[in-house]
Amino acid sequence: MATPKQPYEQHQQQTNVQRVRNSGMINVNQSPMRDDKEEEMSRSALAMFRAKEEEIERKKMEVRDKVHAYLGRVEEETKRLAEIREELEGLTDPLRKEVAMVRKKIDSVNKELKPLGQTCQRKEKEYKEALDAFNEKNKEKAQLVTKLMELVTESEKLRMKKLEELSKNVDTLN
Repeated sequence: MATPKQPYEQHQQQTNVQRVRNSGMINVNQSPMRDDKEEEMSRSALAMFRAKEEEIERKKMEVRDKVHAYLGRVEEETKRLAEIREELEGLTDPLRKEVAMVRKKIDSVNKELKPLGQTCQRKEKEYKEALDAFNEKNKEKAQLVTKLMELVTESEKLRMKKLEELSKNVDTLN
């Protein structure tokens, strides 16, 4: 971006540089008064040139300092980002490990649970069969007890009847 001031300053600087170059030459047509004036102008141009050089150097140092400061901030931000990344990885890593361990335990328990479930079903089936057999035998026993009671009752009746007959026979004999 060139400002209107810059071309003028460049022209002035070129003129001053030309005067400095020419100051070493002696011109026959020049008067001593003019020589002093030109020498003064040369000094002025040289001083301006030095001032410009110092300003350029100063701006260069400012830019260098800004770049160093910016790089320092970038480096600090990079470190902060690295720390944040490490923290995030630290947060997710234990969770992953715990989740993996729990999943392995679940798989292990499932492997153990499957045969236990089959055993339980087999035992339930055996229990039902045994219970059915028990109930059947219990029913059979109840029927037999009932039959026994009937037989005992019948037997007692028959014995009582015989006893009565015998008793009548004995009574008739007497």
